[in-house]
This record gives sequence, structure tokens and C-alpha cells, in this order.
Amino acid sequence: MRIGELAARTGVSVRALRYYEEQQLLTSLRSGGGQRQYPEDAADRVHLIQTLYAAGLSSKTILDLLPCVDAKVNTPASRALLRAERDRIDRRISELVAARERLDAVITSSESPASGCTHVDLASA
Repeated sequence: MRIGELAARTGVSVRALRYYEEQQLLTSLRSGGGQRQYPEDAADRVHLIQTLYAAGLSSKTILDLLPCVDAKVNTPASRALLRAERDRIDRRISELVAARERLDAVITSSESPASGCTHVDLASA
């Protein structure tokens, strides 16, 4: 498939797809006319890249992880990298849950008829 079709299938901009190639996260072949041609599984790869970016991984870290994900690399070092990223994501999830709980407390407090609050201090919630 061509780059425009991949962009349409994944909801990712053509510019982002080109960036993924520059970062060696995605590969394509070139047609005789120089157009990028992607394999059918490229959409799955783009979705994975998007998921990893959303989890806060850098391009470099994603590049390091992709061989592990593709099951081409299975070493103690690659498994340690996967575990470290999983642990980092777990810590971030805990931080987000704590932030949500804090916001819930502020919302509950501000909805109380007796609160009459006009200013909400998230730091002390």
C-alpha cells in the first residue's frame, strides 16, 4: 500500500509516517517511480508505534524494543529492557490514578452545598 493509504488506515499523518521511517521504526520499499510501498502488516506496526508513544516511550526506546516485540531478539538484556519499560508505565499509571483520586476529592468537595468554594487548591485535596 502507498503512504496515503497507510495514513488513511491508521489515522496517522503522512508526515508522521515519514518520521517513523527516518527513525527506522517503519520500513518501506520504493516503486520504480520512487513511491513508498508498505507491506500489509505496516498498519499493525504503526498502531504499535502509536501505542508505545502514547505510553511515553521515546523513538530511541521504541527502536530498541521493536526487535523484542518482533521476537527476533530474546536475550536477558532485551527482556530487562521490556521489564524496565513495563515498570515505568506501571509507575506512571499509579501517578495518574493518584491524580484522578485527588481530582475526585476536589470535585466531591466543591459539589458539597456547604463548600461555597470559589477557589480549589489541588495541592491540599
